[in-house]
Amino acid sequence: MSAVNPSVALSPELLDDETLAYRAAQRRRLWRNRVMPGLGIFILLFAWWAIVTGFNVKPFIAPSPFLVLETLYAKRAVLLDNMIPTALEAAGGFFLGNFIAIVIATIFVHNKTLNDIFFPVALMLNSIPVVAKAPVLVLIMGNGVEPKIAIAALVCFFPSLVNMVRGLESVNPQAMELMRVLSASKTEVFFKLRLFNSLPYLFSALRISASMAVIGAVVGEWIGATRGIGALIIQATFNFDSALLYSAITMSACLSGSFFLIVAVLERSIVRWQPAQAH
Repeated sequence: MSAVNPSVALSPELLDDETLAYRAAQRRRLWRNRVMPGLGIFILLFAWWAIVTGFNVKPFIAPSPFLVLETLYAKRAVLLDNMIPTALEAAGGFFLGNFIAIVIATIFVHNKTLNDIFFPVALMLNSIPVVAKAPVLVLIMGNGVEPKIAIAALVCFFPSLVNMVRGLESVNPQAMELMRVLSASKTEVFFKLRLFNSLPYLFSALRISASMAVIGAVVGEWIGATRGIGALIIQATFNFDSALLYSAITMSACLSGSFFLIVAVLERSIVRWQPAQAH
């Protein structure tokens, strides 16, 4: 067997080619993850401006993007003051709903009888529209912050339950057999095998829940609230203040996007064993 020539293995040409390929991959990743979403937002805003301007739409029906930006700046204090309670309600519902979903999913995986009995019940409750559940919770819990958190929790609950159950059950049979051979207890199997296997499934649900929690909090504020993005949307609608209405919707979308990005960053830092996506 001939020895490898070090001069060939470490040649500057090969190193330059690898560096160029790496930089090209980085540029493609930057283009896909940063430039393309920005381009999509720009196209959306341009289409919005073109439609409003081209068809001469009245401002009280649909304001232009520039008017919305002016309102966001002019009424930033009011918008931020109303965004804080919505953010707290959404965060509370997100943590509560997902915590309960993880606990129940763990019980379902270890007790098939309870799974067969109560999973259809969870499915039935999820099929009830949020706007129908919200008044019931307001009647039960009152007009405080509790029903808003409960509505956000209900919105987050079912996606996390389904994905967590699927993740806990979809364990490699060979790995499960190895744990049995090693006489691992159910607790060891759960924490050393099932839990790690379920994390990619769980984070997929958490990304959905992060956005849906804000929707749940806003819907809860529609039913009865004096502060919050939902209450501000209702007030702006009744006052025919379309610029403030669109500004409140924009703040709600930004809040949902922020929650989504936080979950995505946590997923990248925790689930490190997942293969990278092809670019």
